[in-house]
Amino acid sequence: MDLQAIKNRFGIVGNSPALNHALETAIKVAPTDMSVLITGESGVGKESFSKIIHALSNRKHGNFIAVNCGAIPEGTIDSELFGHEKGSFTGATDARKGYFEAVNGGTIFLDEVGELPLGTQARLLRVLENGEFIKVGSSKVLKTNVRVVAASNRDLLERASQGKFREDLYYRLATVPIRVPKLSERKEDINLLFRKFATVFAEKNHSPLVELDSEAQQLLANYTWPGNIRQLKNITEQICVLESEHSPVPADIFRKYLPDSENNLPRAFSNTDSLSGQGFSERDIFYKFLIEMKKDVSDLKRIVMGLVESSGNRDEFIRNNKEDIQHVLYKDQFYDEPYEKPVIIPTGNVQPLGRNNVIDVQHVEEQDALNLTIADQELDMIKRALIRNKGKRNRAARELGISERTLYRKIKQFNLESI
Repeated sequence: MDLQAIKNRFGIVGNSPALNHALETAIKVAPTDMSVLITGESGVGKESFSKIIHALSNRKHGNFIAVNCGAIPEGTIDSELFGHEKGSFTGATDARKGYFEAVNGGTIFLDEVGELPLGTQARLLRVLENGEFIKVGSSKVLKTNVRVVAASNRDLLERASQGKFREDLYYRLATVPIRVPKLSERKEDINLLFRKFATVFAEKNHSPLVELDSEAQQLLANYTWPGNIRQLKNITEQICVLESEHSPVPADIFRKYLPDSENNLPRAFSNTDSLSGQGFSERDIFYKFLIEMKKDVSDLKRIVMGLVESSGNRDEFIRNNKEDIQHVLYKDQFYDEPYEKPVIIPTGNVQPLGRNNVIDVQHVEEQDALNLTIADQELDMIKRALIRNKGKRNRAARELGISERTLYRKIKQFNLESI
């Protein structure tokens, strides 16, 4: 069948290559009985593709039902899909047919199939493999001849890796996968869709046709549309109701209807964000800054160690600046290497933090006493913070300016579990 005729029949607007490819795949697979998995963001029109597949199939005279798997409570989903016997659970006053029995010979569309519980997934897999199912509360095996078209706006393989979706079910459903592009990937279709929704609204409500000026059309095309076609239709109808006297609607008025429009329009990074030109996301750039900050702290540690080494009297320098040295060297979230308590080695040197930071101290006994004093102070501070916060470790960690993980390690190190 001609592609444009299919679009006209099912009210699909657009000519983007990604959309045409998805439609062509649906048309080719429709005459078969193969399972189809439709993927795409919420609001892109996945259910329209399921209707196309059913209407062009040999089951077109059979029943079609769309089931939103995410909207049915987990406790009743098995009963809804496969039916139940009388008395099988509280409230089951009569026997009931499930969707797979009622739609025998037709097509069932399982929207948001990734939300199905694992137990229900096992039942569905059996239906897909041999057409068999058992009602809730029954032991009798029933047969059905139903074509399954499933859809999800989530990555089912990723959910499978997390143990939330059966991998074997994924491959059984995705015999033929169809990806419906999001609206931001169909920029050439956005203005066409706006005009369609505005025209339909005007005809339905006998109101003037609302149009956009050229600047507003550019804004329309460049917006990211996180809600996809559903969001575009809602905003179009809002403008048709509230801004009909401004037609063509200027950009400054149209912008008011775009939620968080400044954050959802393309923006240029500054020169400091040179990573953006290399395909990095803002999160990658943020991590880059964190890494650079860690390097700065590491440089600061090396500077402090250099001052210690260059001081004429190292012991006096350490004694006079012990609090600052403690802050730089012993704040473990900045360590380049795992924390190790300073160890006195036979040569009289002290190796405090990592392979390169070695302090040469002649009077080992005095340095050891200093280390003990610092440890005692640290123990006292942790004790006081825990007592002040009545043992609430997350609050104590915030007060001390350290992470909870660090505090737990210190508590274990100082045997403070009883506080």
